[in-house]
Amino acid sequence: MNQAYQERDVYTAIADPTRRKLIRLLAEADELSLYEITPHFQIGRTAVSKHLAILKSADLVTNRKTGRETRYQLNAAPLQEVKDWLSFYEQFWNEKAKLLKDILEE
Repeated sequence: MNQAYQERDVYTAIADPTRRKLIRLLAEADELSLYEITPHFQIGRTAVSKHLAILKSADLVTNRKTGRETRYQLNAAPLQEVKDWLSFYEQFWNEKAKLLKDILEE
């Protein structure tokens, strides 16, 4: 898989715990600036900005300029792909659990 594709891949973007925390933070807020986001992490503003750039390249984050400030907002639509992928395995494990329950009840 080439580097450009990996940077746009939603699974690569959410693989990092810091980025998952960023997604959660943006989901709980309407819109946040880098200045408002940074205190939630034990990393510097530059590192937070790099994580936001990766999320943006995966289309998970949008941004808009307001004067000298950039405000970030979650775009949750690409997470539907993850949800769909996980739902298959949820159904798989539910069926296995039901089968085990049936066997144990016999």
